[in-house]
Amino acid sequence: MKIFPLGDRALVIEVGSVISPEVHATVTALGQRLRDSELSYLEAVPAFTTLTVHYDPRDYAGGSEAPFVKLRSLIEAEFSELESVPAVTPRLVEIPVVYGGAAGPDLDFVASHTGLAREEIVALHSGTDYLVYMIGFAPGFPYLGGLDPRLVTPRRSDPRSRVPAGSVGIGGAQTGVYPLETPGGWQLIGRTDLRLFDPGRETPALLRAGDRVRFIPVGKP
Repeated sequence: MKIFPLGDRALVIEVGSVISPEVHATVTALGQRLRDSELSYLEAVPAFTTLTVHYDPRDYAGGSEAPFVKLRSLIEAEFSELESVPAVTPRLVEIPVVYGGAAGPDLDFVASHTGLAREEIVALHSGTDYLVYMIGFAPGFPYLGGLDPRLVTPRRSDPRSRVPAGSVGIGGAQTGVYPLETPGGWQLIGRTDLRLFDPGRETPALLRAGDRVRFIPVGKP
């Protein structure tokens, strides 16, 4: 485990250098351990191999040590044995998706690129559970790992200026869902009516790092 500063109000805990479900399980477990601790912090943001902790330096001011040094020592003591960090049981979130047509205008391109029939693409894309590695790019946007290698398709060479909310896309070896209408360059293969981000909810983002996602086909592509 490596800990280094990110400016004077955040630090990064790095638990590995390879993107994998095993490394990410440790990231999410550390996040839970931090929430259960008595350490003072503002927010903990998990990513592929890191946990970024935002804090108020005034909470660790005073004495001869800088706030970052103090907090780093406390975290090292809290997480002295990574093996003792319990695994977090993931949530499974099902997302209904209409594939193809106006909902998925790039499904035919993905079929042409991969050599697969539209029905095969839908079966492969919806036939596995995906790991939410991180939330980023836009509020509530999940970066999902576990895409079947046969579905890997490069991003568009001409990104769209407007991608409808709920669009399900493939970008390289990842898949994801646009929670809001934003620009985007992923290949759009479907769309869901499920709101992944709603500022009116108590927890605006539907998904969080460590969740599992399963796509449920609605109708025929």
